[in-house]
Amino acid sequence: MKGAFLDLDTVSHAGDIKLRPLEKVLSVLRVFGSTSPDKILEHAAEAEVLISNKVRISADVLKQLPALKLVCVAATGVNHVDLAAAWDRKIGVCNVPAYSSHSVAQHVFALLLALNQHLKGYEALLQQGAWKRAPQFTMLDFPIRELRDKTFGIVGLGDIGRSVARIAAAFGMKVLVAKRNKEDTRPDRVALHEFLPQVDVLSLHVPLLPETRGLIGPNELTLLKPEAFLINTARGGLVDEMALAAMLRAGRLAGAGIDVLSEEPPAHGNPLLDPTIPNLIVTPHVAWASHESRQRVIHEMALNISAFQVGETRNRVA
Repeated sequence: MKGAFLDLDTVSHAGDIKLRPLEKVLSVLRVFGSTSPDKILEHAAEAEVLISNKVRISADVLKQLPALKLVCVAATGVNHVDLAAAWDRKIGVCNVPAYSSHSVAQHVFALLLALNQHLKGYEALLQQGAWKRAPQFTMLDFPIRELRDKTFGIVGLGDIGRSVARIAAAFGMKVLVAKRNKEDTRPDRVALHEFLPQVDVLSLHVPLLPETRGLIGPNELTLLKPEAFLINTARGGLVDEMALAAMLRAGRLAGAGIDVLSEEPPAHGNPLLDPTIPNLIVTPHVAWASHESRQRVIHEMALNISAFQVGETRNRVA
């Protein structure tokens, strides 16, 4: 089968990811670092397998690719592919679930520990020469709390949420899980409005759907303890960014670690990019991006293609 990878640069930097697994299962593999909307049809010409991480595959695109049999998403989220149109045209769509769970989980705690230990604040003091001028051996300008016996709240207990929960438990934290919705009757889950006031750390691990957009808005933020931390490594649209910025400036939250924004890249700016916001760390959507995760997604896509070629169903979402 002939294949085309539309946006390799989203998973590979300077050739650090090997494409041999894909080359083994495809007779031809055309690779493009990126693909603009006006180049999709040109880059995808004659492709039977189309690989895309974030390039939008619309119904209009699908109908103009008569040879196409399979769309492989180089990620878990498939919101950039018109699944209904693919189904109607009998084009398979596969994703790669759980490939970055360990990477995201360690980033959650990198953010949390940096916030809790006030690494940015202490580093700034050192760069200003404050330690050299200190009257004693240590500096106590920022409060540091032990994570042990604190409550770690998780919204979304999928593969990533479970990985995060295991690490939280290893720190001696109590893990609390929010209910998915009003119909969730599981006794070990807590309704969101009851859950938020109890947590010392709120970590989000749900997809961005109509029902989760704005999940953590002004009302929800005010339910959190002033000493709580918010960690979002899921999707930017889950959190009201303007409200979060205001809460941090007002000292109504201890801090936030954000790996995702509502617009990526933030070409039009974002309220959370203001460097004057206290105890906020923003990273450029890299929680998932360990070398192992990025290589794993290539390997898993190759397995998806191989399964499709022999009529098996593997990671099919359409």
